Amino acid sequence: MSPPLLKLGAVLSTMAMISNWMSQTLPSLVGLNTTRITTADTLTQISPKEGWQVYSSAQDPDGRCICTVVAPEQNLCSRDAKSRQLRQLLEKVQNMSQSIEVLNLRTQRDFQYVLKMETQMKGLKAKFRQIEDDRKTLMTKHFQELKEKMDELLPLIPVLEQYKTDAKLITQFKEEIRNLSTVLTGIQEEIGAYDYEELHQRVINLETRLRDCMKKLTCGKLMKITGPITVKISGTRFGAWMTDPLASEKNNRVWYMDSYTNNKIVREYKSIADFVSGAESRTYNLPFKWAGTNHVVYNGSLYFNKYQSNIIIKYSFDTGRVLAQRSLEYAGFHNVYPYTWGGFSDIDLMADEIGLWAVYATNQNAGNIVISQLDQDTLEVLKSWSTGYPKRSAGESFMICGTLYVTNSHLTGAKVYYSYSTKTSTYEYTDIPFHNQYFHISMLDYNARDRALYAWNNGHQVLFNVTLFHIIKTEDDT
Repeated sequence: MSPPLLKLGAVLSTMAMISNWMSQTLPSLVGLNTTRITTADTLTQISPKEGWQVYSSAQDPDGRCICTVVAPEQNLCSRDAKSRQLRQLLEKVQNMSQSIEVLNLRTQRDFQYVLKMETQMKGLKAKFRQIEDDRKTLMTKHFQELKEKMDELLPLIPVLEQYKTDAKLITQFKEEIRNLSTVLTGIQEEIGAYDYEELHQRVINLETRLRDCMKKLTCGKLMKITGPITVKISGTRFGAWMTDPLASEKNNRVWYMDSYTNNKIVREYKSIADFVSGAESRTYNLPFKWAGTNHVVYNGSLYFNKYQSNIIIKYSFDTGRVLAQRSLEYAGFHNVYPYTWGGFSDIDLMADEIGLWAVYATNQNAGNIVISQLDQDTLEVLKSWSTGYPKRSAGESFMICGTLYVTNSHLTGAKVYYSYSTKTSTYEYTDIPFHNQYFHISMLDYNARDRALYAWNNGHQVLFNVTLFHIIKTEDDT
């Protein structure tokens, strides 16, 4: 074969190499082949949400390959599998771009030769026509040689035309790869802009700003009760369970007190999960039996009503000792003024955003509810409010932001029926229903940290979510 045809063979070899490369490498790059991540023992299929995937592919009239690619969702965590995939894909794109550049240089060089050859072939064709017009002036031998040469070259014309199209396609691929590389680099910069520590600091700053905003909210007014969420089924029909509203965020201990009398055992669990699984961490044997189910844990101590008395006990879980005890003057006890369900629930101890409270009834107030704010250290009554709501007509009650909310029943159809504000010393009748799923509530207390109501509902420990209406404080508010 003559030198030009040897060069043309090299061109065709280059074209074959490009075709083979496009059929094997490009599909892997754009996701036409299935991508798998190999772990120690398993292969995991990556879904479109986790890797680059080709949604469809086609060829336009000019022979160009058109692919639709589904990109993965962005994730701001730069250390997960998606981020590693993105970096690997970017490295593939960069390697691909370098390979394309080398191919492009070779293609441009060979393409120039093809253009030159095309010009020569066109010149030969013109000469051949001239020879045919004046064949008598040339020897038959020369004519035959030119004819054979032309016959050899004619089949290459369509190949050359295709080669020109392929050269354009490679140029287009190179441009698309360059654009894709730019996009991926931008995505990587966006994802890699924040490492874990910086993201963690941003979360802390956001939490601080949120807490500052919460401080500007006035104490809320109850608007809605939703639920309940059943946490556990245990114990008798009557009892109490609670967490400490003043505990730190990492301290999620649960205390459990079964029955309303004739018991001194308090069970402690390190978390709600341990409470659900029954993984008890400590047991406390109180020095006195309790009365009722209306106890409260506040700032690390248990406050409860001593059995057959109107004495309030403060017991420290840390020291295991009684820190204070005080008689609640004139308060009825031992089923004189209980809630409607009885159970020695005369004195109800509770806590809210403002502090520690006792709710009870006295003969002096004709058996109607009295609200007293207590000193958490000495149990001294700081201030009292007398309401006009009969204690024995109340199903249960709880305090939120200095307002007492009273339910009309402990049975089905229960709702918050009455409220009394200690801030304004006024009351109002309300209509806030809630679902008494298990038909008998013997304990209902608000936890300011969790913004939830803890309830003992016929042997079920449940939680209710509350919706409060807040007003933002201004600098002029005192």
